[in-house]
Amino acid sequence: MTTVRPVTQTDLAAAARVLLLAPPAAREAEARSLIAQAHTADAHRRATGRAHPWFGNGTLLSAALRRPAAEPRGPGDCTYLACMAQVIDALLDGY
Repeated sequence: MTTVRPVTQTDLAAAARVLLLAPPAAREAEARSLIAQAHTADAHRRATGRAHPWFGNGTLLSAALRRPAAEPRGPGDCTYLACMAQVIDALLDGY
């Protein structure tokens, strides 16, 4: 599967905030689910010219903003950074 639309730092931050709410064992699946939803939304947007009704406009940010999210505990929060790394890993895996 190809990746979603170009990914920005804002996309990564929003997705990592979603992963913060997930139990550690579920975070990889959560990241892949977010990416899959963004991919579905992007395909819908390209086909129809409109945003997907549930998953947004095809960006990772748009998919993430449709889910509950947590704030990092503070600058350099190790758990938040690990969540961001998991999102990056999932993207690099080409999911």
